[in-house]
Amino acid sequence: MTSFAIRGANVQVLVDGAHIAAVGPVGGGEPAERVVDARDCWVLPGFIDLQVNGAIGVDLTTEPHRVGEVAAYLVQCGVTSFMPTLISSSVSMTESAIAAIGAWSQQEQSGGARSLGVHLEGPFLNPVRAGAHPVQCLRQPSLDEVDGWRREAGVAMVTIAPELPRAIEVIERLVSTGVAVCAGHSDAGVADMRAGIAAGVTGVTHLFNAMSPITARAPGAAGTTLADPALIAGMIVDGLHVDPTMVRLAWRALGPHRIALVTDAIAALGLPHGAYRVGETSVVVDRSGARTLGGVLAGSVLHFDQAVRNLIAFTGCAVAEASTAASATPARLARRTDIGRLVPGCSADIVLLDKQLHVAATFVDGRVVFDPHRRCGRPTTAGT
Repeated sequence: MTSFAIRGANVQVLVDGAHIAAVGPVGGGEPAERVVDARDCWVLPGFIDLQVNGAIGVDLTTEPHRVGEVAAYLVQCGVTSFMPTLISSSVSMTESAIAAIGAWSQQEQSGGARSLGVHLEGPFLNPVRAGAHPVQCLRQPSLDEVDGWRREAGVAMVTIAPELPRAIEVIERLVSTGVAVCAGHSDAGVADMRAGIAAGVTGVTHLFNAMSPITARAPGAAGTTLADPALIAGMIVDGLHVDPTMVRLAWRALGPHRIALVTDAIAALGLPHGAYRVGETSVVVDRSGARTLGGVLAGSVLHFDQAVRNLIAFTGCAVAEASTAASATPARLARRTDIGRLVPGCSADIVLLDKQLHVAATFVDGRVVFDPHRRCGRPTTAGT
């Protein structure tokens, strides 16, 4: 284990092994033997992406054994923790993917982002809000099917339409086993959403997308989310899924403590435009985004650090506020208290952003996992 300090433009962080030992003003605190000079950078908690379907040609629903490749790429985007996300598929494919990702997560990891457990986006979704999910793979909520969906078995989050038959029973079962539950791909009305919240729903999946919209006399899932303080809203801030004006509206209503930035990234992330797949669905990626052959948005190719820059550009928020939406708030939705914050005792998951808010370096558990300019390989002494 090693100890060192990161001296940034906004804060100084002392790292002891895999954890944060102290945080204070630049130049303050106990001197460190080794100092990473990042005075030209923002020092922020590592980003947390709760919705990653794939990257660099890997689709996690159909190729879950390649999750390590996705994890290794995400640190370039400043992501230090993520939820491998599976879209609606057959029971056997889902079970196999959960097992494969769980097995990888149990191995000693180095060089990539950590998995927080699988996010099952489906199959208990409303067919009228299916989006890019194959309708033939959607099913009615079933207590028998979720019997093995526990946090200790590798399932961390489930997206469900709360208005479906038996959905409330399933939500209660999942929450009782430690799984975070989000409403999504839903045509729910206010009463349905309130029933879901009472059963334990704490978030919504990609606010405004694939859900009942806001109208004057029918607030729907989107309106309920803006109005109910119990909910954290995942949001894809790529300028395509949600118009910048609606991003500003959501930000004014929810703020940094109730918006969790997500990418909903697919296998095309990090690769050129072209033809790809999300689960069993064919998609084409071009300037209009990632879309099914029918023109429906199907995830994104959004880099997480670009989402942070977009949020600041669309809302005028401060870097510290955007950082909260990128780290602390998703950690809270994921029910994790050990990540997402620069406080003593938390994992030393840190991202350095340069003056243009691009990723300059990424640390996971105190290890340098991305350092393209080798700034962290040449630490200074404390007095320089």
